[in-house]
Amino acid sequence: MNARSRQRGRQAWRQRFAVALVCAWGLHYAGAIAAAPTTGHTVVIEGVKVEPETLTVKRGKTVTWINKDPFPHTATAHGVFDSHDIPPNRSRTYTAHKTGEYVYTCTLHPNMKGTLKVE
Repeated sequence: MNARSRQRGRQAWRQRFAVALVCAWGLHYAGAIAAAPTTGHTVVIEGVKVEPETLTVKRGKTVTWINKDPFPHTATAHGVFDSHDIPPNRSRTYTAHKTGEYVYTCTLHPNMKGTLKVE
């Protein structure tokens, strides 16, 4: 086996190794995405409304607001939580620490309302 053949063999091995690393990372990343919804609750903001409009969660659980509108929104229950601006195609997460029923609005669009019930 000459030097050129060994070099090609090493190059082919490096390429296969790089592909294996990318595939392993992709499987790990896909698993993390698939696992995300089971760890908390999601509220989708779309069409200038929230869905679900009322959400009940256990104390200590997380709520993630995902903005699917082309402009920013907030999820604000004055004195309890405030997401601040949620840009389009972004999200904000809140961990519910205190039991109670909290009506929240979008400070940019006050007609948008939702209720978070924490048990």
